[in-house]
Amino acid sequence: MHLGNYLGALRNWVSGQHENDVFHGIVDLHALTVAEGPGVLGDQTLSLAAMLFAVGLDPDVATVFVQSHLPQHSQMAWIMECTVSYGELSRMTQFKDKAAKREADFVSAGLFTYPALQAADILLYDANEVPVGDDQRQHIEITRDIAIRFNHRFGDTFVLPKAVTPKAGARVMDLQNPEAKMSKSASGESGIVYLLDDPAAIEKKFKRAVTDSGNEVVYDRATKPGVANLLEILAAATASTPEATAVSYTQYGALKAATGAAVAEMLTPIRLRYHELMNDRGELARLVRQGDARAELVAAATLARAHSAIGMLPR
Repeated sequence: MHLGNYLGALRNWVSGQHENDVFHGIVDLHALTVAEGPGVLGDQTLSLAAMLFAVGLDPDVATVFVQSHLPQHSQMAWIMECTVSYGELSRMTQFKDKAAKREADFVSAGLFTYPALQAADILLYDANEVPVGDDQRQHIEITRDIAIRFNHRFGDTFVLPKAVTPKAGARVMDLQNPEAKMSKSASGESGIVYLLDDPAAIEKKFKRAVTDSGNEVVYDRATKPGVANLLEILAAATASTPEATAVSYTQYGALKAATGAAVAEMLTPIRLRYHELMNDRGELARLVRQGDARAELVAAATLARAHSAIGMLPR
């Protein structure tokens, strides 16, 4: 995870856990749509769990669980597959885009049925709201369609979720290309600040950040995207505004140094907590099991409700 993930979403997740009853699933079953060698997925799942706790999700407040640990997800996914049509799945924009990009490669059937599993992920928890970006709204729409069809056939069973736009987080751009969002898919690493970067690496990346012509520090994303990016990041790290922050600086160098130092200070507790958790696998596993148990109570009840509505033979 990188600075864009943190300022754009993760930090809001931390504050949001005190406003709603939240479920954060680490969706490792979805990750199987991309072929990996043995052992990789488990390590990545554990690492992501550590990161979610390190950024501030409280295991006693937020329910953080591993998708594959709960068989209800796979069981409900089959019910969802039998409730959604081939035509609906074939119209999903993300499938068409990803399949086209991999046309010369192996395209798994899981990539096609992905929305059915995602619908299960959502409906199992009686979710009223699903915070998503615009690229995921179609998935929430098909989830609603599936739930409506099931409820029509078998009686009122599922809560109909709605897509909600998360509270606006900072829009973090690539330090080497301030016209593009900071992203793991960028061509180089020098423009991306990772949450696990050490302070020296963070400050070095900011010192090398691309700025703009001229030497005036003003907040204007249209004419000075590089400076605007630095001001937005520094403001987000210091609970200020870009406009107010700009007043304190007259030189690009000082702005770069201050932003790097502020980001390094903000991320240091996250990095330390992450490594603390990764060095205590027993405690990390305990925290995950705690979330798994809480999630399974809800998921099992919903699955049983769906089986009962269908009229399946009880065990």
